[in-house]
Amino acid sequence: MLAGILVSKAATFAAMRHHFQHQPDLQITPIEKIRLPLKSRDELPPILAGLQWVWMHPTLKAEIFALLEAKLLAGKKATGRTGMDLWQILVLGVVRLGLDADWDRMEHIANYDMLVRQMLGLPATPWNDESKMFGHQTLRDNVALLDDVLLQQINARITAAGREVFAKKGGAPVAALEVKVDTYVLETDVHFPTDLNLLWDAGRKCVDLIVKYRDQFGYALPGWRKAKEWRRQLKNLERAASQVVYRGGPNKEARMKRTVRDYLAVGRDLSAKVRESLSSLCDQPVELAHWEALEYFQRMLDKHLDLVERRLLKEETIPSHEKVFSLFEPHTEWIQKGKQRPNVELGHRLLLATDQNQLIQDYDVAAGVADVDRSVPVADRLLGRYGAGSVASLSFDKGFTREEDRALLNLYVPVVVMPKRGKKNATETERESEKQFVALRKQHSAVESEINSLEHHGLNRCLDVGIKGYLRYVGYGVLSYNLHMIGRELLARAPG
Repeated sequence: MLAGILVSKAATFAAMRHHFQHQPDLQITPIEKIRLPLKSRDELPPILAGLQWVWMHPTLKAEIFALLEAKLLAGKKATGRTGMDLWQILVLGVVRLGLDADWDRMEHIANYDMLVRQMLGLPATPWNDESKMFGHQTLRDNVALLDDVLLQQINARITAAGREVFAKKGGAPVAALEVKVDTYVLETDVHFPTDLNLLWDAGRKCVDLIVKYRDQFGYALPGWRKAKEWRRQLKNLERAASQVVYRGGPNKEARMKRTVRDYLAVGRDLSAKVRESLSSLCDQPVELAHWEALEYFQRMLDKHLDLVERRLLKEETIPSHEKVFSLFEPHTEWIQKGKQRPNVELGHRLLLATDQNQLIQDYDVAAGVADVDRSVPVADRLLGRYGAGSVASLSFDKGFTREEDRALLNLYVPVVVMPKRGKKNATETERESEKQFVALRKQHSAVESEINSLEHHGLNRCLDVGIKGYLRYVGYGVLSYNLHMIGRELLARAPG
């Protein structure tokens, strides 16, 4: 009886997600004893050095595991298959963004890269042991379990502890923060939108989904024997209309209206046919998600039929609130920052606040919020995290300038660098000519280096889907960058 109880308890304990499984295996190198190359110029060793530092930190590892456990294990029963360890999820998410790797490359790295597997607590080679290998979908599903709020919390703790790495030797106190704030556009993974190609996107997705449901799920959808012909005809008309609209030539106006009318006629016929299929699916055992996906693209098809007609045939100006810039990433913003190239960017403004050690102390994605409205909130977050007197200076570029905000920030931060736009009076000229202001203004350009580094290591274009995926992608990217900076400093100080 007692043996049966012990077996049952052991099975229950085994069938849950662990922090990290310490396996007594001679093939596994303890994480604290992993030897990393000191002279490698690749991005991976500094990232792994940063992760090793987290693992060996006296308090940081416990704090991060507590956050991960509260998010992933709270309210869940200790039953079912054993999931990927919490540490392994964090490591793989950080490595993916640090190397700007797609999932195919991540599958190879997780299964065959010796250093990464040691950091995961696995044997360096997985040969003949399928249980110690990761599948493609397993990686995608587990890395996506962490959300942006959790990653912000983890990043806040890592940057707070990381300041000690850059402190001067001899037990000197950690220096107050000298913060530089700027924004750049992290693009979503979308093509350049026009009314004509968005209409094509909606039409082709309607056809593709109907064919998929008909063939894969066996739903009764009559009348789609020539689905490929619908797709081909719509694409040919979209191409013809685009060539006339965006090129010159004789009688352009008449030719444009003729081709657009032909395009709209086929689009309306397709919309009516899809609407009939939606009604037919109501009588089938269709999953709600499948029906809603088709309904969404049919609605977008109708919307862009209306927009194309109003803009090109009726010559109306479409209000910005009616426009959609991507059917697949509808949260995408159309952003013009006054640059020549590119003059338009599609994504969101990512705010970064970096310190004198190149660590990103704070970041934020606020859709539809202008830079001028973000200076006080970022200062509030930093002072709330570190306390009064912790920020020695704050520098912004002219896009953040607002006189009342500068006056408010000066009450809490000794030096606020916020250059005025336009003509300056004598008092403002004197203030911006002070030695400390000029020095910090010159140092502010260092934030562009951090932005450039982020863009070359994952945060140039977001490859994850949806606004939640976008925010998670940002969180992993900033976390990976900070661990890279910390690891690089540790490797530089390591005895050769």
